[in-house]
Amino acid sequence: MADAENLVAEIEALEEKLAEAKRSINARFIGQPRVVDLTLSALLCGGHGLLIGLPGLGKTRLVETLSTVMGLNGNRVQFTPDLMPADILGSEVLETGNDGSRAFKFIPGPIFCQLMMADEINRASPRTQSALLQAMQEKQVTVAGETRVLDTPFHVLATQNPIEQEGTYPLPEAQLDRFLVQIDVNYPDRDTERDILLATTGTEEDEAHQVFTAEELIAAQTLLRRMPVGDAVVELILDLVRAFRPEDPSAPDRVREVVAWGPGPRAAQALMLTVRARALLQGRLAPSPEDVIDMARPVLTHRMALSFSARARGEDLSSLIDEVAAGVTKVEAAA
Repeated sequence: MADAENLVAEIEALEEKLAEAKRSINARFIGQPRVVDLTLSALLCGGHGLLIGLPGLGKTRLVETLSTVMGLNGNRVQFTPDLMPADILGSEVLETGNDGSRAFKFIPGPIFCQLMMADEINRASPRTQSALLQAMQEKQVTVAGETRVLDTPFHVLATQNPIEQEGTYPLPEAQLDRFLVQIDVNYPDRDTERDILLATTGTEEDEAHQVFTAEELIAAQTLLRRMPVGDAVVELILDLVRAFRPEDPSAPDRVREVVAWGPGPRAAQALMLTVRARALLQGRLAPSPEDVIDMARPVLTHRMALSFSARARGEDLSSLIDEVAAGVTKVEAAA
């Protein structure tokens, strides 16, 4: 009983701190609470986020603000077609000492930080994109045959232009799967855009203030994993993820018709973590089935693909996820 009471007290204290962090972020990144919640969810879960949207929607501003509020050492890398892996990871250079001796010295790249912003990640070549694979999964990099551990915590928040734009390279499936969530950044509505104009074109702007330290964020990530998840939520996660695998017996006919390949176990793990984060950010002590449905799109969209014929017909993954999720929920309720 005492352990349960302590856990409740810790969760409630973290919820208050998260509410303060959200206020500080929303003061600078105006009118996009859904984007802020999803980005914070990625950090709370110890994962990485992929922000997709057109240029000029404030993605860079959001990441810079997060670095301040969460107390993380951040670096920004502008991805371009001529960017090389060594520009991210670092490289060894030959140095000559005062006595004439020569030795190789490692010059760390910008990836050696706690929060890395990969700006316009899909403008770099596939070879350069792949330089992040080991770092995102194992929190370490191998350069010149030597493995070097990255700072803790380590997060990548990447921004991506829509792939229809010229000069972009689609991210490989293996790398997409390493992003915990895909965060769509859309145009603001008229009232929000008016607030942005008034807040950002005057002589002064609201400044973000630090709420967390790196150590406190690590503690929050540990606490999130201790958060209880009910059996009903666990079963719903499993049913939902397996429903999008065309070869699974439980998959609806609609999925078999239009889906080329579905999400793997990492998607279920991501849902298990992000539903806890959503509950925390909303001031609740445990996740609910509604959290699973709400997080389905950000967790699953980039982990599955439509068949060629479905894309040719103009099918949409987001609509499919909503449709199948609604069907799975009805079955769960009936059971």
